[in-house]
Amino acid sequence: MPLLEPQDEIKKRKPGIFARLRGNFLAGLIVIAPIGLTLWLIWTVVGWIDGWVLPFVPFQYRPEQYIGINLRGVGVIFFLIFTVIVGWIGKGFLGRSFLRWGEGLVDRMPVVRSIYNGLKQIAETVFSQRDTSFDRACLVEYPRRGIWAIAFVSTTAKGEIDASIPVEEQKVSVFLPTTPNPTSGFLLFVPRSDVIELEMSVEDAAKLVISAGLVYPNGKDPSKPAALAAQ
Repeated sequence: MPLLEPQDEIKKRKPGIFARLRGNFLAGLIVIAPIGLTLWLIWTVVGWIDGWVLPFVPFQYRPEQYIGINLRGVGVIFFLIFTVIVGWIGKGFLGRSFLRWGEGLVDRMPVVRSIYNGLKQIAETVFSQRDTSFDRACLVEYPRRGIWAIAFVSTTAKGEIDASIPVEEQKVSVFLPTTPNPTSGFLLFVPRSDVIELEMSVEDAAKLVISAGLVYPNGKDPSKPAALAAQ
């Protein structure tokens, strides 16, 4: 008969040194990785902007000739100042007149016109201060009945789209992002009754999409929205 180990000896048995080192390494990686990747991304974007902007800045206005050090981020500062000045001019009468003249010139160029109008619509949608951005997360049945996907409510369907869909009730346009890249996806027009609005914020829903369902808004109790769990 094999001898059974006493229960107290089993409880006292601890993981080996390599297991503890592995656990500590993984715990440290969870802390360091998001911080390091965020700093690296900021550093890379700032350097990319500097590389594009600084060649257009006169040499006498660059600080490295006075302090002898190439400061990263100087191009970002010049870019912000230039953008503010352009926006201020664009709001004035002369600026609007010049923009109308330039857009009229672009409209006469077939290929350039399509590229410019598309980029303009994207910029107006992303950077517009009007309340037209995604403000609600929802669930829709996609790609077939019985399978649900996270989407974002955009606007109410209008014009020819609204009239062409053979449904009497109100239709809404929703953006269904892909995983793990939410910048691409599908534009869907669905009846209002087929949309289930969620209490979670757009940011929390985006995290869920990017993480492929691994990061829920409220990790302790996913059944409750993050806003309620914080109370």
